Formats: sequence, structure tokens, C-alpha cells
Amino acid sequence: MLDLRLVGLALRRTPFSQVMGQLGPWMAGGFAVMVASGLLLFYAIPVRTYLNIFFRIKVGMLALAGLNAWVFQRSVYRHVAAWDLDARPPRRARVAGWVSLGLWACIVVAGRMIAYNWFDVDPELL
Repeated sequence: MLDLRLVGLALRRTPFSQVMGQLGPWMAGGFAVMVASGLLLFYAIPVRTYLNIFFRIKVGMLALAGLNAWVFQRSVYRHVAAWDLDARPPRRARVAGWVSLGLWACIVVAGRMIAYNWFDVDPELL
């Protein structure tokens, strides 16, 4: 919802700071649950998971999503007071929203594809 507000597709009449204030704690909690469950899944079969190309793609995309969020917080969000009530945020905010939506879509697809690894490791190597 936060990214949809950034790109101007949802909650256009709600100030961005209010959306961020209400969804921020839920996003942090969801991220913590995601990391904990991901670490447990990785722990179950670490070598096979690490060698999986889709796992590597997912981790790379997660790093890029984190970088995108950090850059957004450090640059665009610092000036939120200037565009908080605008139905259409500034271009840099919209770009950050679209990049985030794209990265999270790739993360979901790569995560799902981990189970269907066509480039699996030889079982004798495990």
C-alpha cells in the first residue's frame, strides 16, 4: 500500500506521512517475521539452498530492495513535508515506489521458484 501511495495509485487523499505512520510498524513486524522464517527455511537445507540460483536471485533482490528503501529514507522522505498532501508525489518518490513494487514482485517469483530449481546440485555433492 505504501508503494501504491508513492506511485499515486491508492490512498491519494491521505497524506503520505499518515500512511507511513500507520503502515510502518506493520512493515517492520512483517519484515522481522519474514527474516526469521527465511532463516529457519535456510537452516533446514543450507547447502542446497545456497547453491540454488533462484535463492541467490532472491537474496540479491532483497539487498536491492533494502538499498532502495534506504535511499528513499535518506533523500526523498526527508522532504516529505513539501509533498505530503500531493495526490501525485514528486518524480523521485514515484520512481522509488515503482522500483520497490518491481523488486518485491521479483522477490516473490524467485522465492516461489526455489522449489523448482532446474539447475539442481548433484545429490552426491551434498
